[in-house]
Amino acid sequence: MSAVIDRGERIALMEPLVVGEGSAHRGRLTDRVLDLVAQAAAFRARLPVGVESALAGLVRSMNCYYSNLIEGHYTHPVAIERALAGDYSPDSRQRDLQLEAEAHIHVQSWIDAGGLKGRETAPEGLCELHRRFCERLPDDLLWVEDPDTGQHLRVFPGAYRTHDVRIGRHVPVSPGAVERFMQRFHAAYSRGGQADRMLGAACAHHRLLWIHPFLDGNGRVARLMSHAILVEHLNSGGVWSVARGLARSEGRYKQLLAACDEPRRGDRDGRGQLSEAALADFVDFFLEVCIDQVAFMERLMEPGRFRERILRWAEDRVRADELPGRSGRLLEAVLYRGEVPRADVPGLLDVSERQARRVTSALVKQGILASDSSRAPLRLALPAALAPELMPGLFPPEG
Repeated sequence: MSAVIDRGERIALMEPLVVGEGSAHRGRLTDRVLDLVAQAAAFRARLPVGVESALAGLVRSMNCYYSNLIEGHYTHPVAIERALAGDYSPDSRQRDLQLEAEAHIHVQSWIDAGGLKGRETAPEGLCELHRRFCERLPDDLLWVEDPDTGQHLRVFPGAYRTHDVRIGRHVPVSPGAVERFMQRFHAAYSRGGQADRMLGAACAHHRLLWIHPFLDGNGRVARLMSHAILVEHLNSGGVWSVARGLARSEGRYKQLLAACDEPRRGDRDGRGQLSEAALADFVDFFLEVCIDQVAFMERLMEPGRFRERILRWAEDRVRADELPGRSGRLLEAVLYRGEVPRADVPGLLDVSERQARRVTSALVKQGILASDSSRAPLRLALPAALAPELMPGLFPPEG
C-alpha cells in the first residue's frame, strides 16, 4: 500500500471554528440559542413520561428517514419498522436501503442510551459512530466511485479516508492531515457552557463536513453527531428531529453549507481563512430549524388534541370490529398513568380477566401498546403505520 499523502496543511485553514464573542453576529445567534433552550425544555416538560418514550421511538425512524432522504435514499418509516422486525423487501435494492436504515436506527439507539456521552466531537467517538453504522451495511453500499478516475474505492468502517476527495467545488484536506484537523476540531467543540455548545453544534456540523474525514458517510455522521450534542447538552430527549427540518429545507441547507466553504469576504468578515459571515448564516439557519421542529412537535403533541386523536382512532377501530369494546378506556388509562400493570386491566375496564386479555392482546397486535414481556406493564407505542392518523404531517404517507 502506498503511503497516505499529507500535504502539511495548516490548521488555520479551518478557522474560524466558532462565531467569536466579539463578532457582530454573536448577539442574534445567542438570542436564538436562548429561544431554543426555553422552547425545548418547555415542550419536554409537558410530555407525560409514557408518551415521551413512545415518541422518542417513532422519532428515531423519522430521523433516519429524513437523514437518508438528504442522501437521496428513500426508505419510508413503515419499511424501516418492517426491517427492524426482520421483514425485508424481496427487491435487493430496497432490501439494501432497509439494512442501511436499520443501521442508522441501531446507531441512534446507541447514542440515545448514552453510548457517545462525553465524546460527541471526539475523534475516537466519531470513528466508533462511523464504524457502528458502516459495519451493518450490505457490501454494495460500502463502495464509492472516484469521479475523476472512475476507480471503485472501499469504505472501511470507522477508518479515516486514505484518498483525496472532492465535494462539489470543495477539496478537503489531504488524508494524512485528517487526524490533526480532527484533534483541533475536538478541542474547539468539547468545551464551554450550554450556549457555547449549542452554537458549537451548528459550527461543528459544517466543519466536520469540511474536513470530510471518512471516504463516505460523512453527512450521516454529521447529523448523528448533531443529534448526540442536542441530546447531551440541550437534554432534548430525542423527541424532535433536526434532520426533518434540514430535509424539508434541503436546498437551503446545502447552499449554506457550500457557502461556509468560501474564503473570508474582506477585512470585516472575521479573522480566519473562511468566511465568518457564512458560518454565522449557517448557525442561524441550523438554530432556526431546531426551533421550528420543536414548535411543530409541540403543536402535534398538544395533550388534549393528541388524546382526542388516540381515542378517535380506537373508536373507529371498535366500530370496524378491529378492536374489542372498551379498548379506548385502556388507552386513556395508559396515557394518564404512563404505564398500566396487566393485573390492573380487568378492574380498569370492569371486565373479566379473559376479556381484559382480549383487549390487551388486540391493542398490542395493532402496535399501539407494548410491553417488555407477557407479564410486564403495558405502555404506549407509536408505530409508523399509525402515524398518519395519530400524528398527521410527521412524514408523508407510504407510497
